[in-house]
Amino acid sequence: MPTTALRLSSRAQSTWTRSIWRPSPWVCQSCQQQTGYSRRRFATAPPAPKRKPSYITTPIFYVNAAPHVGHLYTMVLADILKRWQLLQGKEALLCTGTDEHGMKIQKAASLAGSDPKPFCDKGAEVFKVLAARAGVANDHFIRTTDPDHVEAVQYVWRILEQRGYIYTSKHEGWYCVSDETYYPQSAVQLIVDPATGRKMMTSIETGKEVEWTSELNYHFRLSEFKDRLLEHYRQNPQFVLPAIRMNDVVQAVSSGLEDLSISRPVERLTWGIRVPEDESQTIYVWLDALLNYLTKAGYPWAPGQETAGGWPADCQVIGKDIVRFHCIYWPAFLMALGLPLPRQILTHAHWTLGHQKMAKSTGNVVNPFFALDRFGVDPMRYYLAHEGGIVDDSDYGNEFIIERYKKSLQGGLGNLASRIVRGKGWNVRLAVEHAAAGRYNDLPDPEGVNQSQQNTIAAAPAIYKEKLDACDISGALKAAMEIIYETNKYIHRTTPWALAKSIKHSSSSSPSSPSSPSSPSSSSSSSSSSSSSSSTFDTPASTLPAAIEETSLHLHRTIYLCAEALRVTGILLQPYMPTKAAQLLDTLGVDDRARSFDDAVLGKDADYGASRVSLGKGVDGVLFPPLTSES
Repeated sequence: MPTTALRLSSRAQSTWTRSIWRPSPWVCQSCQQQTGYSRRRFATAPPAPKRKPSYITTPIFYVNAAPHVGHLYTMVLADILKRWQLLQGKEALLCTGTDEHGMKIQKAASLAGSDPKPFCDKGAEVFKVLAARAGVANDHFIRTTDPDHVEAVQYVWRILEQRGYIYTSKHEGWYCVSDETYYPQSAVQLIVDPATGRKMMTSIETGKEVEWTSELNYHFRLSEFKDRLLEHYRQNPQFVLPAIRMNDVVQAVSSGLEDLSISRPVERLTWGIRVPEDESQTIYVWLDALLNYLTKAGYPWAPGQETAGGWPADCQVIGKDIVRFHCIYWPAFLMALGLPLPRQILTHAHWTLGHQKMAKSTGNVVNPFFALDRFGVDPMRYYLAHEGGIVDDSDYGNEFIIERYKKSLQGGLGNLASRIVRGKGWNVRLAVEHAAAGRYNDLPDPEGVNQSQQNTIAAAPAIYKEKLDACDISGALKAAMEIIYETNKYIHRTTPWALAKSIKHSSSSSPSSPSSPSSPSSSSSSSSSSSSSSSTFDTPASTLPAAIEETSLHLHRTIYLCAEALRVTGILLQPYMPTKAAQLLDTLGVDDRARSFDDAVLGKDADYGASRVSLGKGVDGVLFPPLTSES
């Protein structure tokens, strides 16, 4: 191919010019040319570079069919990782979006009797609505049809071409439209379609049909990056998670890399970004798609702003079926561009239905909108994070969600919260005040029950952090919920309701004691708030008989340690269940400014205990009311 002069798009040209001449950003180029400004140096120093925010990404999703619960799972995982950064007080950005080019989209639009762009508009809107419906706090929603992305892709093409990484060659091989990729002979097989009896070649990896193609197109010198990729994997053993997929990637690269076909003749593929200066070729959809992460990080960057948009990405969340593209092709493209690689790529397993992979092509899917409507947003986020597979696939079932809801949320967290904040036999605010005053310090603990409870609460945040820092999203959630499970055991061992009953009985038989409260209730439908009732437990300790006072302190120590368990857990659950965690913390009376990860420390907050919400009657205000349907 003859050498082509480097011609840049308007956006890229502007960035290229700034990188050479460093003009003031508020002076247009035409004025610079008229005044000679572009030949002058800065009179003042350029602005200081912005501190790099954490940058989390999902893959961009094909719009050829409606989303299923597997797409929701990917979004939720990435959102949890972003919210984890926010919980630590860090700035974080989350990017998701839609992949709208390629032969798959072209065919789907044709079958739908639509032009590609309106077809993509409808599909993109569905994914955008899903992200909002699921409480995903994405900062960017990119579409590969966006003008800034088109410019960035063509800019990258020119850079790769200028550096000699692109050449033309005849390509022959087995091409899969569904997978948008070529497969070597060793990766395909001949099968007989059981439904039609038709013989066809399919990908061994995905089972999708392939067709033989022979065409002249552009190639990327992927083979040149074998050693550099292997060295990167060696120096960064956590680059791909989990380790089993890192091993697969290393093995694949070690066995050799072939150069990659990165364009398609326009006769076959019209729907996509044209190769600069060659209208006869369309850029390969995966080169186009992978660059979306750079586009929303502001690439090509102005000088000094290379990290302002978050690049390099801190964690890129993908499904295991696109590992080859993200863990081999993508880092090779970045190396060719001279750009830093993402710090980590989290690859997760699939959700199955009836132990068969969910796939839009087969219709074996779960509609995520129906699931969110039926079970609620936060319970669905909880279930997906708790049960979703990273190494191994997980089988989806409504009965599994119901079981997890009843056991963990309604019966575990919800019931404990109701017992503590709605109980009539104690006062949460008073329990917190006693702790702040050190009134529990000298209380005996002969069996070490209370110390064990303190240890559980104190240890969990560090385990939680270790897990989330390692992208073990399910493990971190289980570490947080372990506080609740252990606290439910603790409350049954300490029986605060029995202590309250004994205090009531002693108070009623003592002529000097004030009127006593009604007996405690552990029902989740109790209609009274303990923090608003007047009782023996609101009375200054100096006016109580000594025996009642000590029993009251034992009772309130138990309530305090249960309230602390709820408070710390509520803070840790914020990335997973943002709405329900906020409701729990509001119920406990935790100030909005005391909900960071640094606040998830036993005894850190002495100002909560008076509920900020009306607890209402019946199930009104209950964290996890009974499901309306369990079938």
